[in-house]
Amino acid sequence: MKYQQSFLEKFPEQVNYAIDNYVRHNLSIDNISNILIGGLGGSGIAGRIIRSFYQNACPVPVDLVSDYHLPAYVDNSTLVILCSYSGNTEETLSMYIEAMERQSSMLVITTGGLLFELAQENNVQIYLAEKGFQPRMALGYSLTYLALVFSELLRQNHHNNIRSFAKGLKAKEHYLGRAQELFELVKNDVDKKMIIVGDPYSLPIGLRFAQQLQENAKSEAFVHELPEANHNVIETYYGKLDSVFLFIDSCQNVKTSNRFEFLKSLLEKNGQNVFSMNLQGFALRDIYDVIYILDWLSLLIADAKGVKSDEIENINALKVFLSSKI
Repeated sequence: MKYQQSFLEKFPEQVNYAIDNYVRHNLSIDNISNILIGGLGGSGIAGRIIRSFYQNACPVPVDLVSDYHLPAYVDNSTLVILCSYSGNTEETLSMYIEAMERQSSMLVITTGGLLFELAQENNVQIYLAEKGFQPRMALGYSLTYLALVFSELLRQNHHNNIRSFAKGLKAKEHYLGRAQELFELVKNDVDKKMIIVGDPYSLPIGLRFAQQLQENAKSEAFVHELPEANHNVIETYYGKLDSVFLFIDSCQNVKTSNRFEFLKSLLEKNGQNVFSMNLQGFALRDIYDVIYILDWLSLLIADAKGVKSDEIENINALKVFLSSKI
């Protein structure tokens, strides 16, 4: 935690900042045929989480793109929401240009960079985050802005709700304590691959944790989704595997919960370490809580492995390499 603790502690402040700086977009869902959220890595995960949360409430399709190009269906009836913490992510900038060409409605979440300049020049509404964080440690901004954007689109009001549970997020010792309890279950397996199993609701939370393990702890982490994984991946679960398993059950579907139960017994019978971080409900509060606990867990694992969670040498090397190809 010694490398990233001070940044993670500011997660509640990020949430409050987004609430305080949110500006109504005044768009109507009645005039939108579909929504596309574009972003990569720490800037893109918020879109996956929010799509999952609103999937049963949003009357139009919501898609996610982490690439250079938009799907062919994107047109002037599409709302494109682009997230890039730095404002210079080349894939997101490419999507911006294509969305402008197709005359899509657009919203932008960023701290600055070229994306900010283009959006400002084209009178695209910008939701500003504060600078000074690595993108994966700035989730509070994009997650909260997106929650409020969708809340307004669907004629809901989550401002007071989010502000209320943001106060609870300030109880760092509670969340760190929960993370330490989980760490005790995996401390002897920190060098193993982490297999995270979720369901259609919890999968983005699992993906967020996988990304945090990959960047912070330099650990291999993979994500599988139930019930789909019961039709294929389950056939690899024979004998003792060099993996540790985390189950995240949203508890939204009894049949899927039964699948978690069977899978846990199967893996434990083979001597696997299986631990769970299930949601008590599927409200925004529950989502923020689980994410914050698992973020702390990723830092505890990084410390146990003796790696620097604030360094991303391979990612930086890739950026240098790609810039040399221009």
